[in-house]
Amino acid sequence: MNRLNQKSRVVTLATVILIAAATLAWWLLSSTATDDRAFDDNNIQFAGPFKAVIHLDPEQPKVGDNTLTIILRDKDNQPVTDARINAVAEMPAMGSMPAMPAPATMEYIGSGRYVGTFELSMIGAWPLSLDISSGKTGNARLEFDLTTSRAGVRLRSATPSKVPRTPATFNANSDAEGTKALRHRALDLISAPKKKMLPGSIRIDARRRQLIGVTTGIAEEKRLIQTISAAGHVAYDETRLTDISLKFSGWIGKLHANFRGVAVTKGRPLFSVYSPELLSAQQEYLEIRRRRKGKQSTLLKAARQRLALWDINPAQISQLEQRGTPIEYLPIMSPVSGIVIDKMIVAGSAVKAGQKLLRIANLSRVWVEGEIYEHEIPLVRVGMDAIIVLPELSGKTLPGKVAYIAPYLQGDTRTAKVRVELDNRERLLKPDMYTQLHLNIDLGKRLVVPEAAVLYAGKSRVVFIDLGNGQLQPRKIKTGLRNADDIEVLEGLSPGDKVVTSGNFLIAAESKLKAGVEQW
Repeated sequence: MNRLNQKSRVVTLATVILIAAATLAWWLLSSTATDDRAFDDNNIQFAGPFKAVIHLDPEQPKVGDNTLTIILRDKDNQPVTDARINAVAEMPAMGSMPAMPAPATMEYIGSGRYVGTFELSMIGAWPLSLDISSGKTGNARLEFDLTTSRAGVRLRSATPSKVPRTPATFNANSDAEGTKALRHRALDLISAPKKKMLPGSIRIDARRRQLIGVTTGIAEEKRLIQTISAAGHVAYDETRLTDISLKFSGWIGKLHANFRGVAVTKGRPLFSVYSPELLSAQQEYLEIRRRRKGKQSTLLKAARQRLALWDINPAQISQLEQRGTPIEYLPIMSPVSGIVIDKMIVAGSAVKAGQKLLRIANLSRVWVEGEIYEHEIPLVRVGMDAIIVLPELSGKTLPGKVAYIAPYLQGDTRTAKVRVELDNRERLLKPDMYTQLHLNIDLGKRLVVPEAAVLYAGKSRVVFIDLGNGQLQPRKIKTGLRNADDIEVLEGLSPGDKVVTSGNFLIAAESKLKAGVEQW
């Protein structure tokens, strides 16, 4: 009886062990199958002797704890079981804030799978670096872009791979299925038509294009508008300046235009003047008039003409005739309306004939003058539209037209003056006010490419043509005019050509290395 009970207990224990082993095997197989479904060929990263798949949980990193899972295989697609992985996500130093590392302690859990947790302390970019070492397989380093604003990781750099890129799947559920998949994919590759590489071209796959940040634009014919901008200033209209001087010597009496900037009106007195010559001329005119008793004579006309030539107006002569006596301090009237911008006299000043006493400017119209460079002169013509920007008046703009282009250059700056005439009856523009002068030049339809597409290599100009299927080909072009956005292409491209507009410098470096482009 004891023997039967003992035998029953042995059978029961064996059954339990078998059930537990089957359960464990089922769990391992299902776990591997789950890994196989979660990570396909598109997620494989090649680095040194390893094939690796990286997974985050949550997929978009968050502030707090995040789980990092790494599956490693060797060149024969076998799990790597002895790897030591140093994984660190680190926010770079910014200003006075030091770098903040977030290390993950990676533990091996079977089937080439390593799991660890790292903690992010704030929102932002946390580049992830992995240092992998295996006594059996070798060493490798991978660097990824990792940020809390985007799901997953993006490879930045990796140790050059020693693993052949065969069409074998990363994880086959069985040797038979893996062999079958390998056979079918190899046959597909063999039967696929080979795409020839054009001379000088290079091939960059979609993943690397994304890492580099490659964008493209189209060579197209469109209207090219070039804007010439020049610093300018408001100036007096020189055709509306008037100098006040006398044709006889004397002394200034009462001064009405007694400071710079005072407004004067045509026909109103500027100052009075005493002059022995003027006094004698008045007396002579009155004496001749009394002798002739109002009768006209050549002598009387000559005396009257003499007063008129000394800028004595008819009203003042009539006043003189009514008084019958000379005016000692005769008022000098303003011939124009405007602003006194220059004054060389004060009350009591002695003046000589021909001496400049005052300068009056009419500000109802002003000039805006700017300077354009020598190579821009052929593009500018009289009568073309111009825009005047007043930066000190909240960027107010005024339309105008080019009225004058200087026929000579300023020797020191090699620039030519351009003038725009503007109405200023509202007195908005003040002389010597700073402005910006913009001339929009319509150059008509031209073949252009985006300005960012052109690389400058000495005297050569180069663009990269996107030929499709990942092929990029450097091509020399001849450029013409340009504006802020586009450059005219005179030779080397046709309408519709697709050109690279960003990532050019990295592509140029690879082109020189791989395609052997010698000198551009």
